[in-house]
Amino acid sequence: MPYTYLEHLADVGIMSTGATLEEVFESGAEAMLNVMFDLDTIEYKSETPITCEAENIEMLFIEVLNEILSRQDIEGIAIKGLKRGKVEERDGIYHFRGAAGGEPFNEEKHSVKTEVKAATYAGLEYRVEKGQHILRCILDV
Repeated sequence: MPYTYLEHLADVGIMSTGATLEEVFESGAEAMLNVMFDLDTIEYKSETPITCEAENIEMLFIEVLNEILSRQDIEGIAIKGLKRGKVEERDGIYHFRGAAGGEPFNEEKHSVKTEVKAATYAGLEYRVEKGQHILRCILDV
């Protein structure tokens, strides 16, 4: 999944791209999780459901990223990424359904880099360019 990091004075900016909305959400999640962990140390042993809704794609992106952070904390798991994500619009509201895959957090196994406190609305942008969906936001670290 393609993503890049953006310059920011105190926090971390991410920009994710994908041919579909599902791909751009998956690459954004991977970008955020890669700030937190060495993803090579995490295995897909279990899944936790991720469901969110919002008024637009940009807000849905933030909701999904923050739900991943919440699930990680509440369930004590290290998440490697999103799987089987689906974005749908119904009655003017965007919905995301998918699963975050990972395993129970083990500080001896999982190489922790930095804590991400939240995905924020700062620098939030969504656009489609040359057939690619692009989402940007700032992560509060």
